[in-house]
Amino acid sequence: MDVKHEDRTAGGFLSRRAESPPIHSGLVFTIIALALLMMSIDATIVATALHSLQRELQTSIDLAGWTITAYSLGFVVILPVAGKLSEQYGCRRVFLGSVAAFTLASLCCGLAENVYMLIALRGLQAAGGAGFTPSATQIIVNHFRDARDRAVSLFGSIFSIGTMIGPIFGGLFVSYWSWRGIFLVNVPIGIAVFTLGLRYVPPDRPRKGGDHPRMDVAGMALLGGGLLCGMLAVSHLADRNAHLWSPAFVIPLAIAIVALWLFFRHINRTAHPFIAPRLISGTGFGAVNLINGLYGGITSGVVALVPLYASNRYGISALGSSTLLVSQGAAAIIFSVAATFALRRTGYRRPMYVGGAIIASGMLLLALGPLAGIAPYTWLAFSAFLVGDGRGTNNPATRNAGLQLAPEYSSTLAALRTMCMAIGTIVTISIVTAVLASAHDPGGSQAWLFGLAGALLFVSLPLITRVPEHRGSW
Repeated sequence: MDVKHEDRTAGGFLSRRAESPPIHSGLVFTIIALALLMMSIDATIVATALHSLQRELQTSIDLAGWTITAYSLGFVVILPVAGKLSEQYGCRRVFLGSVAAFTLASLCCGLAENVYMLIALRGLQAAGGAGFTPSATQIIVNHFRDARDRAVSLFGSIFSIGTMIGPIFGGLFVSYWSWRGIFLVNVPIGIAVFTLGLRYVPPDRPRKGGDHPRMDVAGMALLGGGLLCGMLAVSHLADRNAHLWSPAFVIPLAIAIVALWLFFRHINRTAHPFIAPRLISGTGFGAVNLINGLYGGITSGVVALVPLYASNRYGISALGSSTLLVSQGAAAIIFSVAATFALRRTGYRRPMYVGGAIIASGMLLLALGPLAGIAPYTWLAFSAFLVGDGRGTNNPATRNAGLQLAPEYSSTLAALRTMCMAIGTIVTISIVTAVLASAHDPGGSQAWLFGLAGALLFVSLPLITRVPEHRGSW
């Protein structure tokens, strides 16, 4: 229970304990973990089925690729809305609603008869998935008391598991069933999560003051429109014939800049903004958000491109290159769990420094190539392992650093963190694919880009001094 809302008198405390039913924290965390795992798998599983989608739906590879783009765009745009809805209407309601929406959209995706319907449904599926992390984070913060820092920290290992096994499951479904299986598998899982959540996730607390304040519709529209146009512009860079002076890039980018400028102007002037300005750029918050975009977003983008790099530069097979992600994912899981239980002793800055430096080192090793006598696959696996090591090491700290500053805004802060990471990932992948589209030596060009990414993360380490330090539970 959040101590900020607790009656501190002995009588009040005993009365509150008597009124509240016991919380099955282990079961609640398992329910949340299943939802997050389902969502993280779905973010990576579709890539393995693109050719099957193209063939069976009789469409182009570009349109098939939009099934991934639509999910990314919908996810980024809906995240801040989901965070705000969790604050105003209750995290349990948003969590259950998100699970229901994601499950229903998954069923419809699996039954889609043409690619245009599938693209639209992927956007709806993303809208459901976007509500998982903000609402789940607030459930943990509200009900896990002194264990909430550790429970939230373990989210990172769940996402790593999903990212690692998504392509494997996708390959199995496409090989032995159909591309429809990658969506239909969510249906029984979603039904189980919804049923268990309805039974075991604690009810939302009554809101202080009774009525809900009006939603800042203008702020929502400006932020959503700005993010959507910005992501459309960046996504266009991934097209083979894209140019920086192309209207398809310039026009949405200009609209995005204007909309986001108006959004920041609006939230600084309105009494009840969609997102409080200090949560975006205030002391401590701004540094945490930027670090999440750099060390979370750029790193995720680089990791997603490692199989392509292995194929382009070293001619490693598709199966062999995809197994490199197992090395990265395993390291992220192991070191994330270890960092979770060490966090109260290390504080936030030390694992951020160590993790950030390890990530940057792994990227530079990817770019440099193997030393004499070392096989390319072994070198890449070791480099990917280092990147996973760094991700796991700094993940608990970056996840808690913003939350402990304002636990009452936990859902919005979780949404901002995930949004910064998603934007960083989309921008990284779009820039790399845009360069590769016109490169005479794709493997060499990608090596240079990985080297630049590693150098950027090294020079960004001083930003960590701006993160408020904390030890212990919060």
